[in-house]
Amino acid sequence: MQLGIRFHDTEEMPFEERLKNIRRQGFSCAHIALKKVKDLPDETDALTPGYAAYIKHAFAENHIDIAVLGNYQNLANPDPVRLHEIQARYTAHLRFASLVGCSVVGTETGAPNEDYHYDKEACHSEQALDTFITNLRPVVKDAEKFGVILAIEPVYKHIVWNPERARTVLDAIGSPNLQIIFDPVNLLHPDNLDQRDAVIGQAIDLLGKDIAIIHLKDYKVIDGEMACMACGLGDMDYKQVIAFAHEHKPYIQATLENTKPDNAVQAREYIQRIEDTL
Repeated sequence: MQLGIRFHDTEEMPFEERLKNIRRQGFSCAHIALKKVKDLPDETDALTPGYAAYIKHAFAENHIDIAVLGNYQNLANPDPVRLHEIQARYTAHLRFASLVGCSVVGTETGAPNEDYHYDKEACHSEQALDTFITNLRPVVKDAEKFGVILAIEPVYKHIVWNPERARTVLDAIGSPNLQIIFDPVNLLHPDNLDQRDAVIGQAIDLLGKDIAIIHLKDYKVIDGEMACMACGLGDMDYKQVIAFAHEHKPYIQATLENTKPDNAVQAREYIQRIEDTL
């Protein structure tokens, strides 16, 4: 695996200094969401070819790849005006990714409400899934035009909450430009933690061939809720995921999440030690 980090988890400093620090910490790639970086513009109109060239050169100078350009917005928003704006923003990010040298634009799968809140009955309904697929379809068409992968990230509290629903979306759209960001912890919830290994195994079986990126973080259950943290600080067992990557996706980019500046290197070394045993 090629290990990277989520850009907005790194120490705040000027953009180019931040890139240097990421490289010093031993990471080869980064997941970046422009709206979460204070000194970078993220407005749709700002995503020009010149801006893309600046970002591309800054990353290249520090020998860091852009693993994912994140644009985590709600494609199931029921407001038609807002939905149109969201779809247009995805198109802009896909175009920008093609110019900046990034192969993947990442998205979660939303909720069928305007404020993106978790409502289990509504989010896990067939109606919500149908809505998401319908709204996703034109965005994937744009991904095909720009030669970029749109990768959806299944999350238990969102519409695509389990491996079966992710498989349904992939098959319904039927495009090689729609793939998966595999974050095993995001598939977990206190409701299914007793079946953790089976859930992760099912995701690998159903989605493995379409996994483009891996996200790695840890978790603990605190007061009945999942609390996420850097790898090695919680209860997650990574062997199944890393063995899959080692055997089937040897050069896949895997970005760490929920790290802090003082534990990012420790988290990277923790994952590398597991991989080194395979």
